[in-house]
Amino acid sequence: MLVVEDEKRLAAGLRNGLAAEGFAVDITLDGTDGLWMARENPYDAIVLDIMLPGVNGYKICEALRADGNWTPILMLTAKDGEWDQVEALDTGADDYLTKPFSFAILVARLRALIRRGAAERPTVLEAGDLRLDPAARKVWRGEVEVALTTREQALLEFLLRHKGDIVSKSEILDHVWDYDFEGDPNIVEVYVRHLRNKLDRPFDRAAIETLRGAGYRLASHGG
Repeated sequence: MLVVEDEKRLAAGLRNGLAAEGFAVDITLDGTDGLWMARENPYDAIVLDIMLPGVNGYKICEALRADGNWTPILMLTAKDGEWDQVEALDTGADDYLTKPFSFAILVARLRALIRRGAAERPTVLEAGDLRLDPAARKVWRGEVEVALTTREQALLEFLLRHKGDIVSKSEILDHVWDYDFEGDPNIVEVYVRHLRNKLDRPFDRAAIETLRGAGYRLASHGG
């Protein structure tokens, strides 16, 4: 376990507490050393403060994900604004805790992250030359940026996260609209058509496949 925290007393407390829970713990007090250690050593998880000297936690997380390092990251912050939490997750963190926090909750969340492992969770979703950056709310087909509405982007994100899989109309409604949606379920067909008109037909592609009676599938190769 790597803990990157510049408050010495908190860092020492985390090291002692995590060691008592059976974790082997490395501590660093600034972001520059933290980034170097995270790159040089295989950790099961990283506890990462946001406000750090040298390199802040957002930049560390972003740099590790850009390197293809998917070690689970739990961010700590003294801030309680929702946009700080949003930025933490959008730069690639897996979870966050706001100071002050319960040590028992910290340990439970770390164990959950470790159980999940370091599976790749890219911040930019891709299928061939079709790319979506959910945080920046931008979509490209090749080098061409394509403007989508918020709902169209939500549908594309769901399809990209399940590329190659068949997803039913009801699954799409549950995740892109909501569980209590009471409108016409054919709205899914309307939005799939919108995506085809913007992302497939102008580029002579056929990324989104309709499987009659089953649902839809976005080709892994992007059409």
